Amino acid sequence: MKTFVSAVLCLAISAAGRPPGAGAPPPSADPPTVRQIVERIRKNVGCEWSPRTVDTIKAGDPDTPVTGVATTCFATMDVLRRAAASGKNFIIAHEPTFYNHADDTARMADDPVLAAKRAFLAEKKLVVFRFHDHWHRRSPDGIDEGMAAALGWESARVPGEGAPVFRIPETTLQRLAADLKDRLMAGTLRVVGDPEMKASRVALVAGAPGSAAQIRALQRDDVDVVLGGESPEWETTEYIRDATALGKRKALVLLGHVSSEEAGMRHCATWLKGFVPEVPVEFLPAGEPFWSPK
Repeated sequence: MKTFVSAVLCLAISAAGRPPGAGAPPPSADPPTVRQIVERIRKNVGCEWSPRTVDTIKAGDPDTPVTGVATTCFATMDVLRRAAASGKNFIIAHEPTFYNHADDTARMADDPVLAAKRAFLAEKKLVVFRFHDHWHRRSPDGIDEGMAAALGWESARVPGEGAPVFRIPETTLQRLAADLKDRLMAGTLRVVGDPEMKASRVALVAGAPGSAAQIRALQRDDVDVVLGGESPEWETTEYIRDATALGKRKALVLLGHVSSEEAGMRHCATWLKGFVPEVPVEFLPAGEPFWSPK
């Protein structure tokens, strides 16, 4: 759920000028605690840490010594089991662990799924930290940077403010969608627009920022296609249908929330290795949750 925040909250300190391992402490015989790694994240992310944020510990003891770090989009039961099996007790997730944006479980006190997940976390002594707001506020946005790398579009980005726009070799919407599905292994990709429409300018509006952000990108003259995660079907989808009927070159490709951001958490693992040298750091994909009948 990508949050668009004022640039006032985040000083644009680019990671491009930072040498590998900047801010990394010298190797130590003692493993760092979760609290110490979170403090390193705060120092290295390059933007002011907001006191009002969802980027907090969701489960576990912050003073737990870390045996290994796993980054992921969602701390699903499957991800937690794989992390525990591989000896990684600190999970850094981009999205909620307990089924709503604020991880507020007050209304689920007696839920058996919630109880079982919490029991597993406690049994395995796992700690989950959410890294959402500040990974997006980083300059460049950590999710966007990872997605651009996964798509092979790093050098195609057009300079400018707002959602990143990429100029790619002209293709049809049909071919672009098929290529995106293959590259990102998006199982349930959805497309709105004329399949034969020519496309060469793609805006990445990852996750679920809301239809206003998607439509704002579509209103730009330099955007043909918005590449997003999810969207209410009665908003951006209907805007595209009307735009297409009016002969305008506009389209929407929805990858699904996970597929639109997961590569950003793979990039997070690489970034963390620059200042967490003492323990293994690994990306664990949560994977696309949806499937279509054959």
